[in-house]
Order: sequence, then C-alpha cells, then structure tokens
Amino acid sequence: MKSAVRSCLAVLAAAGGLAVTCSALAQSSSLPCDGVMQDRAACLRERGAAAQTARQGGFPKMDEAQLRQNALARCARQPPSDQAACEQRVLGTGQTTVAGSVLGGGVIRTTETPVPAPSMAPMPEPAPAAEPMMPATRPAPMPMPMPMPAPSR
Repeated sequence: MKSAVRSCLAVLAAAGGLAVTCSALAQSSSLPCDGVMQDRAACLRERGAAAQTARQGGFPKMDEAQLRQNALARCARQPPSDQAACEQRVLGTGQTTVAGSVLGGGVIRTTETPVPAPSMAPMPEPAPAAEPMMPATRPAPMPMPMPMPAPSR
C-alpha cells in the first residue's frame, strides 16, 4: 500500500512539474509582446498567426545569398548617382555603421562618404597700371578750432 501511494505521489509530482513547465513556456513565449509599442492583444494574435503559418510551412527559409540579392535589387532601383552608396550600405563596405533593431523600429545603416570641397577659382591677375602712380601726399594740416565762447548769464 505504501509503495502504491509513493508511486501515485511520484506521478502527481511529475505531472505538476510538467504543468509548471508548460505554463512557464507559455509565459516565456509571450515575452516578445511585453514592452512593444503595440496593443498586447494584437501582438498575441499576430504571434499566434505567425506560429500557425510556420507550422504549415508558410515561411520559406532564405539563405544569405538570396537576402543579399534582394538588397542589391533594391539598390538597382535607386538613381544612378546613389547606387554605389546604396550598395556600400547594404554590403557593409566602406565606412558603414549599423544601429537600431527590428524590435526598436528598424535597422539604420549609415555610410559616410567624404566628398572633397570644390576647388576655388584662381585669383584674377591685377590689371597692369597704365601710368605709374604718384606717391600719396599728406593733406595740409587743419587750422586750430576756435574756443567756444563762455555761456552768458
């Protein structure tokens, strides 16, 4: 009898542990919806729909080569003057920095491209003087001013 009770208690303890584990998994899977700037119900609904689509094989795995090709195709739609800079940002070459996250609203890639300042036009040559200039003469000294008369009372 004692061994049967012990066996039942062991089974109940194991079942309780499974229940705790399942609820912990359910809570941990809801973590991505915490702290997101979105309605919690909408986040949970989207997470459930994404999980169902993944189970049905709806999300194809893309390899790095396909992602790179897609990014370069987006750069091809840029104006010709901006295509090289776009490719540098996408490929991470040059002086590219990456900031942000998808969860935070987006990944921002910045590439600094130094552009030299336009060269200044050369100074114009001074026109040659037709006749030599005479040295400046000093003006004549001014006469001393007269003192002001005293005020009358």
